[in-house]
Amino acid sequence: NTHLTSVQHVKLCCLMNFRRKNIKKQQCEAVVGAQCGNAVLRGAHVYVPGIVSASSFMKAGDVISVYSDIKGKCKKGAREFDGTKVFLGNGISARSRKEIFSGLCELKGIGIRMTEPIYLSPSFDNVLPGYLFLQNLPSAVVTHVLHPQPGERVLDLCAAPGGKATHIAALMHDQGEVIALDKIPNKVEKIKQNALLLGLNSIKAFCFDGTKALKHKHDMTDKGIFFKYFYIHCIEGPPFSPESFDRILLDAPCSGMGQRPNMACTWTLKEVMSYQPLQRKLFSVAAQLLKPGGMLVYSTCTITLAENEEQVAWEPRIGEEGMMGAGLSLEQLRQLQRFDPSAVPLQDPDQDALRDATAEDMIRLANKDCIGFFIAKFLKWKSTSEKDPQK
Repeated sequence: NTHLTSVQHVKLCCLMNFRRKNIKKQQCEAVVGAQCGNAVLRGAHVYVPGIVSASSFMKAGDVISVYSDIKGKCKKGAREFDGTKVFLGNGISARSRKEIFSGLCELKGIGIRMTEPIYLSPSFDNVLPGYLFLQNLPSAVVTHVLHPQPGERVLDLCAAPGGKATHIAALMHDQGEVIALDKIPNKVEKIKQNALLLGLNSIKAFCFDGTKALKHKHDMTDKGIFFKYFYIHCIEGPPFSPESFDRILLDAPCSGMGQRPNMACTWTLKEVMSYQPLQRKLFSVAAQLLKPGGMLVYSTCTITLAENEEQVAWEPRIGEEGMMGAGLSLEQLRQLQRFDPSAVPLQDPDQDALRDATAEDMIRLANKDCIGFFIAKFLKWKSTSEKDPQK
């Protein structure tokens, strides 16, 4: 959160925080991103059997294999588990099994120190709240693509839980207005909580359906109704007048197939295909709310052609390379940004090589080893105010 602090200050605070907890640097690097140690202590879906001996009782210092219980079926404290699980890596237990599952609330700290993790990222959950906001790489990239400027009026059409909205406000130095919409009340409260936590005052969050965020002329035929409508909605919230925003982010509801694999997924084809019509409704509203010369960024965390390139082919043009098959030219495909987890090399990364890698090498690797994501940026070059919004 560069609104409250600098990157160098956060690095220093993180270092001091880890030192206070007596965690050595190599241990910090080894802690699994899934927080295996903490998860074990609070009984989350992590299964840790002992592999040193035939005994089911784990002791401090034992070499341990750590698995994730995919379907959440493993009972807390279970000694044997034959359900669906995924290997997370090997480590050394810092506490005995009895200590981990005793239920004593005063127990804190790492349960398993990961020595051979599959995932190399340390956990920063609940570290320096207010200074750090965890996001996937593409989720941070999309806000930079929007490139909001101080003093502008920006709309985040589907904003919950507020990660991108707060990032927009921070990039604007909290100067201007960031309107954040979501139609689920408790999600709107989450946006407000995150804005408060990050010290951002330019964010105004409203519980409102983004497909209805455009104010139509026929809604204000009676003069009395007009003034009441104007006072309630234009001053306090949506719907909004046409062409009233400098920039709009449409991080649309989607099938979410770019997220890490969910082996327990029960979606039907009909459910997956239901997102495209909704995205087009939101796209049409966003295009009409945007000022001429304004920027609209469309993004999803999915990898389907129908929700990404086909949407760009359906509605205006600009959009690093996308998938062929939607009718876009090679030049247009090069203007799209697609994050594709399938591009990750199958072989295990050389940890020694990673330590010697340049920043550019790490960014290139991170662009592959992330969630699936899609970003397209549009420039509105002509006013739409003369068109019938119903057509």
